[in-house]
Amino acid sequence: MKQRIFTDAAGLDNYLRETGVGKIMLVCDGSIEYLKLNEYFKGLPEVIRFSDFTPNPQYESVISGVKLLKQIDADAIIAVGGGSAMDVAKCVKLFSNMNENENFLEQRIVPNNMRLIAVPTTAGTGSEATRFAVIYCNGEKQSITHETAVPEAVLMDPSVLETLPEYQRKATMLDAFCHGIESFWSVNSTDESREYSKEALRLIMEHNQSYLKNEKSGNAAMLRAANIAGKAINITQTTAGHAMCYKLTSLYGIAHGHAAALCVSALWPYMIEHTDMCVDPRGKGYLENTLDEIAGVMGFTSGKETAGYFKEFVEKLGLKKPLPDNGDYKILKKSVNPVRLKNHPIKLTDEAISELYHRILD
Repeated sequence: MKQRIFTDAAGLDNYLRETGVGKIMLVCDGSIEYLKLNEYFKGLPEVIRFSDFTPNPQYESVISGVKLLKQIDADAIIAVGGGSAMDVAKCVKLFSNMNENENFLEQRIVPNNMRLIAVPTTAGTGSEATRFAVIYCNGEKQSITHETAVPEAVLMDPSVLETLPEYQRKATMLDAFCHGIESFWSVNSTDESREYSKEALRLIMEHNQSYLKNEKSGNAAMLRAANIAGKAINITQTTAGHAMCYKLTSLYGIAHGHAAALCVSALWPYMIEHTDMCVDPRGKGYLENTLDEIAGVMGFTSGKETAGYFKEFVEKLGLKKPLPDNGDYKILKKSVNPVRLKNHPIKLTDEAISELYHRILD
């Protein structure tokens, strides 16, 4: 399925008319009240809002969403927000034709025709371009994956970024940046994913200053970059940068993109130093060429120079390292998901992970 992309509400409005969408379930949180787009959705004749979810959404919220969807007999689900709104909307769509008397997470996903449309309000997660969703059930993280979770249409309106707080502006950009980088060097990379990574990285390199200044052109470019990086990650999945960042977020209360960038800043030079530990079946030479290719895309001549630029870029944003307490390093090492490490091109032992966390936080 080729995803339809619109850059303003008029494009989305035409799409809704073309596809015969009347009644809409709008998955959004309270932040929509600060967006210009809120007036557009208020002007539609049949919009029922669903906001019964929190960051790190719970399974119970999805159950409530499925019940509401069936009650109102909606023609489409539109998710407006960041990753949490997208995750809830994806799960509501996927679970909407399942047996509600049994645990949705224990049932097989059967594709359905419910339309899913995304309106990202941050330029970072790329969730509007991926098949992945995350919710929590009884305190445990549940990862849901299905091709039909990818929204069929996306509205990328740069006006939604105008009210983004400065810290979130920086952190979400770094999330997209890390997606482009990690996908590029992933063992699962393909010709298609690498082209997406290249395009995303070029956009970020060219437009990051305009975006940081909250200019319309920079906001529009960063939304595109995040979407394209999401397409890359949809093919390759993330690597060690993301595997190592999740506990940093929960332990220190920093944003996901901030944590991912700290991890990638440490991983990048470590990889260059340890290409002899390559586990990519395409070989050490392929990995070294990939690191050089990333450098070329970003406008540098060597991987070492590029890794240094990225570390300095993060530092210049003023995003500081957390201050660890005694025992934190053991907690962090135990938190790393070994499944995600399988996507990483360098073998990372327990000792290597410990060393990397010291590089990240010391």
